[in-house]
Amino acid sequence: MSLSAAVAYRWDGRRSRLFFQMKPDSYDTASLIDFLKDLRHEFPRDRVILVWDNLSSHKSAPMREYLGTQRRWLRVARLPGYAPELNPVESMWGNLKGGELANRCVSELGEMTRAARKGIRRIRRRSGLLFGFLRHAGLPL
Repeated sequence: MSLSAAVAYRWDGRRSRLFFQMKPDSYDTASLIDFLKDLRHEFPRDRVILVWDNLSSHKSAPMREYLGTQRRWLRVARLPGYAPELNPVESMWGNLKGGELANRCVSELGEMTRAARKGIRRIRRRSGLLFGFLRHAGLPL
């Protein structure tokens, strides 16, 4: 199972939101482009700055081509290599792995999926936690 997530912060700090997807296999460029298309539906009239690490799928030729067609609503800010501490989503993953996904030995994927969804619901309900991930990364709005 693979998860992809985006933590969104309103420019004035009044709101935060967490978007995520799960899939049974690995994410690749095509599935990440699909994730971005779904993200676009969440922000139909808004402009978005996407803070991204240097995962190979994030900077592949097809991804660069797709991102080039999305400039009206999406701008990408790349993090330096090997700097997960600057990525608020990494803090979110750590929180999830330290909570609902900690010390799990499951016999079926559905059990892990349910635990992940439960953790995502917990994190979503606590907007202060989402802003804490941003503060931990040292990134201003």
